[in-house]
Amino acid sequence: MQCLLYIICLLRLAYCKREVFNMASNYSLLLLFLVFAGTFLETKGKLTPKFYSSKCPKALSIVQEEVVAAIKNETRIGASLLRLHFHDCFVNGCDASVLLDDTSSFVGEKTAAPNNNSIRGFEVVDHIKAKLEKACPGVVSCADLLALAARDSVVYLGGPSWKVRLGRRDSTTASRSAANTSIPPPTSNISSLISNFAAQNLSLRDLVALSGSHTIGLARCTSFRSRIYNESTIDAAFAKSLQGSCPLSGNDDNLANLDLQTPTHFDNLYYKNLLKVKGLLHSDQELFNGTSSADKLVKIYANNTFAFFKHFAKAMINMGNIEPLTGSQGEIRTNCRKVN
Repeated sequence: MQCLLYIICLLRLAYCKREVFNMASNYSLLLLFLVFAGTFLETKGKLTPKFYSSKCPKALSIVQEEVVAAIKNETRIGASLLRLHFHDCFVNGCDASVLLDDTSSFVGEKTAAPNNNSIRGFEVVDHIKAKLEKACPGVVSCADLLALAARDSVVYLGGPSWKVRLGRRDSTTASRSAANTSIPPPTSNISSLISNFAAQNLSLRDLVALSGSHTIGLARCTSFRSRIYNESTIDAAFAKSLQGSCPLSGNDDNLANLDLQTPTHFDNLYYKNLLKVKGLLHSDQELFNGTSSADKLVKIYANNTFAFFKHFAKAMINMGNIEPLTGSQGEIRTNCRKVN
């Protein structure tokens, strides 16, 4: 703000001294100031939906086309790309650290407890990044790629759209320990979920709306085994139906729908299931446990798809704003799996 005020003062000074400068020189001076102001705003780090409009005008269409092609090839990948964006942003901000492979100087996030043998879609990200590099070398960040791919996945699967704010840069390191502590596990209770999201400057409404991402995708047996055998706040028939494919021991990687009815369509049935105590994960059902402050929001979203979509889109923008690297911070990785 101080810099912009300074620019205004200089412009006023130029106006007062107009008898010294002719029209051409005044015009040149104005252009110089405008360029300086634009540079200042960009380096200030404000994310904007138009960040690539001149730098790489085809960026958004490239990501969208490749996401659609990937989902047509495997419907589940839409949920996987959305989850990658979540698991990225919750660990030191939306900086694509989740995509980094291990190196001699750090252990990456891929083998952290919430991610190991669970997050996926890296090959799709590699493919999209290669297309972007061919069109605009060294311009589009992996962090922005994840944000766009998450939005495009939701839209293609029937969910809401939103203007993705862009301009993030990529981290040059990753933290397995931060991933272990920052990403809420499926065993979380409502109080720990609220605290976890608050630590990211996300509200209760953000928490309940973003949890609706579980209206698509699958979960591993190891994530819900304890719930279907040990908990009372679960529909008995629902629990029994899951026990056949998820025994007390073994078959950890067997999968179940996060949304019982429509795991490949983005809708509000996730919340309807919570009302019937048919949430797959313990952390899901904690949003509607008869005592929490989230109960009211679950009821609203279960009865009003428009409200859910509206709040989900806003919550995704809020999450995408978690501590992005901008300006001269980080880098634009050529390969999303490793630093340049």
